Amino acid sequence: MGPIGKLKLGQNPMATATIAAVVILMNFIVIASAADVPKLEIFPSQKVQRKAVGQAMILTCRPNVPSPNLVADLQWKDNMNNTILPKPIVKQMSNMHQIYQPVYDSKGHRIRENTGRNPPMFTEYMTGTESLALIINHLSVEMEGKYYCTASYATNEILETSVTVKTYVGITWTNAPENQNPILGEDYVVRCEVKADPNPTIDWLRDGDQIRTGEKYVVETNGLLIRNVQESDDGIYTCRAAVLETGELVERTIRVEVYSRPAITYLPTTLEATEGKPFSANCTATGKPVPEIFWIKDATQQNVATADRFQVNPLTGVLNINSVTQDDYGTYTCIAKNDAGVVDQKTKLNVLITPSIHFLYNVTGDSQKEIALTCRAKGRPAPEITFSRWGSDDEYAAGVQVDDERITLEQHFDEEKGESSGTLRIARAQRSDDGLYQCKARNTGGTAYATGHITVQFPPDFSHMKDLPPVFSWEERKVNLTCLAMSIPNATIEWRWNGKPLKDLNDKNLQIVGTGPRSDLIVHPVARQYYSVYKCVATNILGTSQIDIQLKEARVPEPVPAAEPKQLTATSITFDIRSPPVEFGMPITAFTVQYKEAINPDWSTAMNRSWSPDSPYIVEGLKPQTMYHFRFAARNQVGLGMWGVNTQQSTPKRSAPEEPKPLHSPVQNDIEEPVVVSPYSDHFELRWSVPADNGEPIDFYQVKYCPGVKMAGTWHELENQCQSVEVADSTSYEMSRLAGNTYYRIELRAHNIIGFSSPASVIMKTTRGIDVIQMAERQVLSSASIVGIAVGGVLLLLFIVDLLCCVTINMGVMASMCRRTKRSPSEIDEEAKLGSPNGWRFPKPNCSGQLVKEPPPSPLPLPPPVKLGGSPMVSPSDEKQPLQTPTESIKQNSTVEFDGKFVHSRSGEIIGKNSAV
Repeated sequence: MGPIGKLKLGQNPMATATIAAVVILMNFIVIASAADVPKLEIFPSQKVQRKAVGQAMILTCRPNVPSPNLVADLQWKDNMNNTILPKPIVKQMSNMHQIYQPVYDSKGHRIRENTGRNPPMFTEYMTGTESLALIINHLSVEMEGKYYCTASYATNEILETSVTVKTYVGITWTNAPENQNPILGEDYVVRCEVKADPNPTIDWLRDGDQIRTGEKYVVETNGLLIRNVQESDDGIYTCRAAVLETGELVERTIRVEVYSRPAITYLPTTLEATEGKPFSANCTATGKPVPEIFWIKDATQQNVATADRFQVNPLTGVLNINSVTQDDYGTYTCIAKNDAGVVDQKTKLNVLITPSIHFLYNVTGDSQKEIALTCRAKGRPAPEITFSRWGSDDEYAAGVQVDDERITLEQHFDEEKGESSGTLRIARAQRSDDGLYQCKARNTGGTAYATGHITVQFPPDFSHMKDLPPVFSWEERKVNLTCLAMSIPNATIEWRWNGKPLKDLNDKNLQIVGTGPRSDLIVHPVARQYYSVYKCVATNILGTSQIDIQLKEARVPEPVPAAEPKQLTATSITFDIRSPPVEFGMPITAFTVQYKEAINPDWSTAMNRSWSPDSPYIVEGLKPQTMYHFRFAARNQVGLGMWGVNTQQSTPKRSAPEEPKPLHSPVQNDIEEPVVVSPYSDHFELRWSVPADNGEPIDFYQVKYCPGVKMAGTWHELENQCQSVEVADSTSYEMSRLAGNTYYRIELRAHNIIGFSSPASVIMKTTRGIDVIQMAERQVLSSASIVGIAVGGVLLLLFIVDLLCCVTINMGVMASMCRRTKRSPSEIDEEAKLGSPNGWRFPKPNCSGQLVKEPPPSPLPLPPPVKLGGSPMVSPSDEKQPLQTPTESIKQNSTVEFDGKFVHSRSGEIIGKNSAV
């Protein structure tokens, strides 16, 4: 403060105010004069600028002068007092295109500096201002020092200012990878190397918690040491660097994933492949990351993945060979490699040769002598040879067979040559040993098969003809006597009669067809002497055998000994017929009944009916309350026998129909009663057979069905849910709208004008469905019940009206029914319905055979002849012929035939099954 300021302020208040005003005025003068002093200003305004090495910076120098247009030579000088040049400017043409100036000449010599790159530092005027900027792109330690900004003002005044630039080295990560992979079970240093000036301090964090040196972790200068790395050491680690002098703090996130070295877990020491076939082997390895697997053939050190016919999956380690050759034999190395290491293991590949059979011949031997069948094969290893009978999987074991000591299997091996042989020896050969035998040559490479035949020769044999019946003929019919000799080799056959060869007799009534192994003797029995015994003699190289074949004269059957009524209805009678004795080979082919009313003395007008032997013996179409006479006869291939069992039987009076038979097969899945199971849950079709009407035609059937349950063995019906319907002109009814999984009791009755039959009862169960029977808490009339009551009322009213009409004017339904009861019995239909055949027995087959077409057929069911080699010849199928009835047979015949499925009833001739020739 000047002298004025040194005055004592307390002397005069007025003076004090004056002095203050003077001081304020002088300060304004000083400030105004300072503003008029020309100078340079540097921004940022701090005199010392501190920057990290490697960073970019900009310093701006701006003149602060009254007349900026008087400023000249504004420039920057570096820390060496050298003028910093402005950024080079590329020359431009008038059209504003840049001129290309090469840095090197045609010989490669530098002709100028590369001005296309920015220099380390340069100056540049800031657009729109008079400021000159110093730009440093990359600060280095050498650039530290004082920088000056100078200029001239009004040509004679030099302006100058300075700024000090200080550098420091910032935190720099020199060796700190963000992903690091230690090896399982080993010590590992998580690397984190940092460079800074001043020196930084380092610490470690995991999951936000600081890591301190201990047994598991050791903080080192170059990283974090982890002892005995485990999979639990996986995670995110934080390396934190701090420079206390500068306050710089930088963190580095490092992901640590523990790797494990590869280990081969599966590779057999030896592998076996078959020549010519595909092959696959597996080398399994574990490790983290998943190791890549290679296969190397040791002999050539070749990676087989690059070879023909080989494929390798590097992830699974599967080796595939399209077609193995002998050259593939050798040692192979499986290599598993990942980022944690490499491991290898060796295996040996053996190439197998599939067996091949090169020797097997058919053999022939005599019975009761030894027969040997030999099979030889090649392969590596030498195959094992066994035998089995053709068509059987059971193989003969080496040595003597337990179940047949006659048979021995001998085996021989030659591993050096890869050959083996097997011999099947059969001591005391029998006819049953004849047949095909399969040789099996087997090793680890596969199995070869070949089939040979053992033929056992034996003398002629007629054992297959011992139990055959005699041959029959009648009325001088030609007959075929067949002789078939079983033998190997085939036998020659000779016929003899009365001890003499037939070929020497020259009898035209005895004709020989064939000389072996089958021969037929055609006999024309024109006289009784031909009904005799003929001898067939068969001969081959091993011996002779003979058999007697008898030709007998056939006769009609004896009279039927008994026929008892078994079931009576008003219109039908079922008989139980006892067959007369028959001769072996001449079976009964039919039974015939002749019947007439007892008041009719003439049998010529009687009715006839015939049955097959195994069909029901039912006479139908009878008149009620009528006495009939019956007589019975049996028929065979010769003809109808004599009438027998002349009996009388009266039919009962007209009555209600017989009980109908439901055509359903119940299942015994209930303790008390079988149950018919419906295949549906909501409906069921009831079917039944037509019962006997007992003199009056059936006009309808009544079906009643009620749901219910069984409790303690007692059937409880839900009466309010019962339904009843009448079915006319049909033998089936479909019950609909049933409940699922529910039992129903069904009653079926047939009705005629006399009344109802006894009910047939069926328990039926529907399958499980969505419907369930629910019991109502209180009894409520359903709509169906209301409709039923209404319909019942209407029917009752109609019945009363019809009854009045019948009484008064003899008209109406009841009047018609009364008239119908008075009709003649002759109006009843003569042929009633037969009913269902489902409950009948199936007849036994009754067949006859014919072996050749040329001679008359033979009734003998002979086996076919045997050809050389033991393969039997198939005989033709049997032929059937109907029984011929003379045209003068009894009038008004009817026939009942049962074919095993249906009964056929027709008028006409009496027809029966026939097996005669």
